[in-house]
Amino acid sequence: MTDVARLAGVSQKTVSRVVNNERYVSEEAREKVLRAAAELGFRPNTAARALITGRFRRIGVVSLGSALFGPASLLVALERATRAAGFSFMVANTAEGQPDAIQGAVDWLLAQGVDGIILSEPIDEGQRLRPDSSVPIVSLGRAPGLPDDREALARGRTAAACREAVEHLLGLGHERVWHVAGPQDWWEGRERLEGWAAAHREHGIEPPPPFEGDWSPAAGYAAGRELPPEATAVFCANDDTAIGLIRALTEAGRRVPEDVSVVGFDDIPAAAYLSPPLTTVRQDFEADAIHGLNVLMRLLPGAAEPEADDGGAALRRLVIRDSTAPPLSAKAMPDDIS
Repeated sequence: MTDVARLAGVSQKTVSRVVNNERYVSEEAREKVLRAAAELGFRPNTAARALITGRFRRIGVVSLGSALFGPASLLVALERATRAAGFSFMVANTAEGQPDAIQGAVDWLLAQGVDGIILSEPIDEGQRLRPDSSVPIVSLGRAPGLPDDREALARGRTAAACREAVEHLLGLGHERVWHVAGPQDWWEGRERLEGWAAAHREHGIEPPPPFEGDWSPAAGYAAGRELPPEATAVFCANDDTAIGLIRALTEAGRRVPEDVSVVGFDDIPAAAYLSPPLTTVRQDFEADAIHGLNVLMRLLPGAAEPEADDGGAALRRLVIRDSTAPPLSAKAMPDDIS
């Protein structure tokens, strides 16, 4: 660092600030340091820095080891946000159905050396976390055992988005909206079910019994084969489930949206290219990751104040496409009804 400072014509403190991605460095000075570092082949030694400062510049993340769109997208967004903040990134994956897995993953990360931990755990395994007071932990969802102020994202956003999706269908004239639910040991599965049911109750409507699902197209397909003839609208807990549902409806000769309107959740990349393009709820994983990281950064000793974000209240947004329409009964003119 002394060599870099000499070549760049700046102080060693300025080099340290650039290396640690701190603010309060002019762009001109930053460029000088980066050019000098590249010329000298300088890279910071994280092990040596940890010995001197007691800080690792490393964030640990506990995440469900899953290829599902939501958890995987959030994990990618967290890695990008962490790297942009000048920290390295370490992941400990857990497996579904192992109640002690989250605490075990936290303990492993602490043993490896991290400055803070983010929980991106979507499942309620019935375990209360035993946090380490020396290393701050925040959660992107509910986390029994953590104080409420360590839950980074505002509760109720998912339920509000689900109510909006159901309101859209009821507003088109559908009397009731069926639901293919997510697994109820997932926090998101519960909240999506709650939002769907709440929208009916707000209109004094008794919701129909939900179909049990597991986020998979197969669950949607099974529900589609059992969907009663009077059903004209379905809200699926995610887009993959909606894809399976639409396949079953098509095989049964029920057209989407003419006979049955369908809404999904997630807005996966394929959603806009289905036939018909899928109406769905879009999530902002990047905003969630940035806010979760910022909450953690404010708890780290000596960390720079992160830039302002949405405060964890970014709403999921309903994207209306061609898979929803008024029911045929609402479209029919009086003379057409016999």
